[in-house]
Amino acid sequence: MAFEQDARTTGADQDGQTLRRRNVPDHSSSNGNLTQTSPELDEKKSSKPKTSILKTLDEWEFLIAPLLFTLISFFTRMYKIGLSNIVTWDEAHFGKFGSHYLKREFYFDVHPPLGKMLVGLSGYMAGYNGSFEFKSGETYPEELNYTFMRLFNSTFGALCVPVAYYTARELNFRRSTVWLVTLMVLCENSYATISRFILLDSMLLFFTFTTVLCWARFHRLQNQSFSFEWFFWLLLSGISIGCVTSVKWVGLFCTALVGLYTAEDLWNKFGDLKMPKTTLASHLVARVVGLIIVPLLVYMFSFWVHFLVLENSGPGDAQMSSLFQANLRGTEVGKDSPLEVAHGSRATIKNMGYGGGLLHSHVQTYPEGSQQQQVTCYHHKDANNDWFFYPNRNEPLYDPEAPLVFPGDRSVIRLIHSQTGRNLHSHAVSAPVTKGDYEVSSYGNTTVGDEKDHWTVEVVSDAASRDRSKIRTLTTAFRLRHTSLGCYLRAGTVNLPQWGFKQIEVTCVKQNNPRDVYTHWNVEAHWNERLPAGDPGSYKSPFFRDFIHLNVAMMTSNNALVPDPDKQDDLASQFWQWPILHVGLRMCGWDDHIVKYFLLGNPAVYWGSTFSLAFFGGLIIWYLIRWQRGYEELQPSEIDHIHYSGLYPVAGWFLHYLPFVAMARVTYVHHYYPALYFAILTAGFVLDWVTRPLARKDRKLEWAVYAVVYAVVIGLFVLFRAIVFGMQGQHQQWRHLKWFDKWRITD
Repeated sequence: MAFEQDARTTGADQDGQTLRRRNVPDHSSSNGNLTQTSPELDEKKSSKPKTSILKTLDEWEFLIAPLLFTLISFFTRMYKIGLSNIVTWDEAHFGKFGSHYLKREFYFDVHPPLGKMLVGLSGYMAGYNGSFEFKSGETYPEELNYTFMRLFNSTFGALCVPVAYYTARELNFRRSTVWLVTLMVLCENSYATISRFILLDSMLLFFTFTTVLCWARFHRLQNQSFSFEWFFWLLLSGISIGCVTSVKWVGLFCTALVGLYTAEDLWNKFGDLKMPKTTLASHLVARVVGLIIVPLLVYMFSFWVHFLVLENSGPGDAQMSSLFQANLRGTEVGKDSPLEVAHGSRATIKNMGYGGGLLHSHVQTYPEGSQQQQVTCYHHKDANNDWFFYPNRNEPLYDPEAPLVFPGDRSVIRLIHSQTGRNLHSHAVSAPVTKGDYEVSSYGNTTVGDEKDHWTVEVVSDAASRDRSKIRTLTTAFRLRHTSLGCYLRAGTVNLPQWGFKQIEVTCVKQNNPRDVYTHWNVEAHWNERLPAGDPGSYKSPFFRDFIHLNVAMMTSNNALVPDPDKQDDLASQFWQWPILHVGLRMCGWDDHIVKYFLLGNPAVYWGSTFSLAFFGGLIIWYLIRWQRGYEELQPSEIDHIHYSGLYPVAGWFLHYLPFVAMARVTYVHHYYPALYFAILTAGFVLDWVTRPLARKDRKLEWAVYAVVYAVVIGLFVLFRAIVFGMQGQHQQWRHLKWFDKWRITD
C-alpha cells in the first residue's frame, strides 16, 4: 500500500557509497528507491503463520486501529461536555466573537478570522441568534445550545488523533510506535481538556496536525514527482498551511517548518547536475504555487469572507480606516457630513497608520516636559476627539458670518480642541516616550498663543478627486507640517504610560518621510451648519488596502499584549515551565458549587517527550563523533530516517517553542501545545530507534516493552481524568493530584 513506502530525505546518498561523498541522487536505478525493508514486512516475516481472522486484522490494521482510536478520542473529548453551564475561560472572548458574526457586527481581534468564523458557524448551526454577551463566569441561557457549540469545537480535537496515527505511519515508524504516538495524543490531558470548550486551540491543533501529515505524505512521493497524487498532496499542504495560519499566527511556525524542508529539497535538486533545468524550474514553480500562493489565497479568502459577513457597524470599527467605516451599515462615520471642510468646521481627525486612532486631547497634563495639556490618539468615540479648523494668527479672526474659506494643500491652519479651547501646539521639547521627536500639546486658546500653533496642510492623495485645493471628508489624506519647526504630526505605535491612560503617543517627527502612513491623516466626521450634507460613504475602500490595514493593526495590538507590571496575572506562565510541566492553569472559578477544570498535561507525555528531545540531541552528537572517527555503522537509509523522521520533528519543536522565549507578550500554558506535538513525534522516533535491535531479535519482548509504556500513558490519563471531565464538589477531594505546589488543583 502507499503508506508503506520508504521515508527518505530528498538528495540522500542512494547508491550506498561512503557518507562523505557529495549528496547527489543516483539515477542508475529505475525509480531511485532505497532498498530498505519495511518494519511491517520484518514483522510479518518474523511472525508465525496467523489464523485467517488475525491475518485479516493485520492486513486491515491501517483502517481498524485509527477507527478505534478515533472512537475513543471522540469519547474523551465529548464525555460530559455540557456539564459546566457557565462561560469558561476564553469562551468569554471567542464566544463573543462568534456572536458578532451572527449579528454581522464588525469587531477587532488580534487573531485571523477563520477559527472565529467557525465558532460563529457552530452558533448558527445550534440556532443561536448572537444575543448573549458571553461574560466570564456567567450562566448560559436556556435558549443557547452551548453544548452543541462545544461539541463542534471538540470534533477538531478528536480528529487530531487519526491524523497523528497516519502521520506516524508516514514517518516510517513501526506499528508499535505508531500506536504509541497515537496514544500520547489521545491520552494527553491538556489536549482533551482544551478541546472541550468554545476556543480556537482545537482548530489550531487540528490544522497543525494536518499540515504535518500533508508535508510528510508529500515527501514520501518524491519519486513520483508531477504525478496526480504528488500534486494532490502538494495542494493539500498549501491549503492546510493557509488554514492553520488563518486560525492563529502561530501557524506561521508550522509554515516555517515546511519552508525549511522545501528550501533543502530544492537545494538538493539544484545540486543534481543530471536534472534538466526545465524540470528544476518546474519543481520551483510548483512549490511557489502550492506552498506560497495557495496558502496566501486561503488566508486572504478568510478575510474576504470576514469583511463580507461583518457588514454592520460594531465595536471594532475604530481600528479600520475612515472610508471602510463609512461603508458599514448603521455607522455614524461620515453620516450627513459635508464633503468639504471649511474654517469653523468641527471634525474628528483620524490617523491613517495601520490601527491608527483619532486625534485626542484631555485636561490632564504631561507630568514632565512642558507640563501642558496632553495630546494622544484614541480608538474610541469621545467628545475629546473633536477639533475646530481655524485660520492662522496672521489672518483675520474667524467670522461665522463671513464668506466660507476652504483650506487645502499648503494652507496654514490652527486646530482648536473643542472641549478645552486650546490650540494643537508643538515646540522644541522632547516627546515623553520617543525622545527623538518633539512633544505635541494643547496650549493657549483662540486668542492666546503664538506661531507654534500653526500647521501647514500637505495633501497626499484624494480618493474622490485630483483637486488638492480642498480637504474632503474621508477621502483626502493629508499631512500636518509644523510651520515653525518643520516637523510632522505623527501617531505611531508607542503607548504612553499609565499617566497617559495607555493611549497612543502623538509626536512631531523631525524626519520628512512622505511614505510614513503614521504621518497621514484624514477627516473622519465633520459638522458645519453652513454646509450641505454629503454622502462620503459612496466611495469604497479597496479590499487589499483593508486587508493590509487590518493585518498590521492585528500585529500592532498583538505586540502590545505585554505583561502589566502593575497587575498580577495568576494565569500567566513562563516558557521554561512548559516542557517540564511545572505549572497548570485554572480555567474557571474554584468555588465548591462550580464545575472546575484544570489545564494540565499528562506527566508521562510531557516528561517523556521533553526527555526525548534531550536524548535526540545526545544521539546526534554520538553519531557525529563516531562518524568523524571513521565509523560507518549507519546505512544511508538509516541516516535518512534520522534526518527525516527525527530531525524535522525536533526542528518543528524549536520553531514553535523558541519564539515564545524571545516574545515579550504575556504567555500561557496553551501556547506550548503545538510545540508539544512535535515533541511527541520526537518521543516516537527515539523509542522506535532505541528498540530496533530488540524488534529484530524478539518481537514479543518489544511489544512487552511498549505495553508497559502504553499502560503508563493510559494510566496517568485515567488518574487525571477529573481535570478533563470536570471536578464537582469540594476541590480538596483531588488533593492526591497535586504533585507539586504549582499544580493548583487544591489550595
